Amino acid sequence: MLNSVNLRDHMLPHPTKVGADDSIAEAMHVIIDNKVSGVCVVDSQDNLVGILSELDCLRAMLDSTYNRTSPGRVRDYMASDNLVVAHPNEDIVDVAQDMLSKNKRRRPVVENGKLIGQITCRQLLRAVQQFAQ
Repeated sequence: MLNSVNLRDHMLPHPTKVGADDSIAEAMHVIIDNKVSGVCVVDSQDNLVGILSELDCLRAMLDSTYNRTSPGRVRDYMASDNLVVAHPNEDIVDVAQDMLSKNKRRRPVVENGKLIGQITCRQLLRAVQQFAQ
């Protein structure tokens, strides 16, 4: 049985992250090494400034190949406008429904402006699995 519908109880408390000034190559290594489909982009104080996905990295690599330039920095390819975040005390069902409606696989969890976690489809599936037991 699902013990809690509070997002804090189901989120990843230490999401994989990179900095906006990191190279795309560095970010790709982080994504590959951690076996994730995207990472949170933070500043030096752990404020969320963007999200970078595998597709963003692929776009950067194809752009650099086509233009015969270096792939650039994370800031050049990350999503940073209108970021949708979750708060740790939100209801996990509401967050799941919103992620589905927006076709998003992950959502950063922010408290007092700081990145404190992330909820992904995998964590949502685990919560549903707990509920079904």
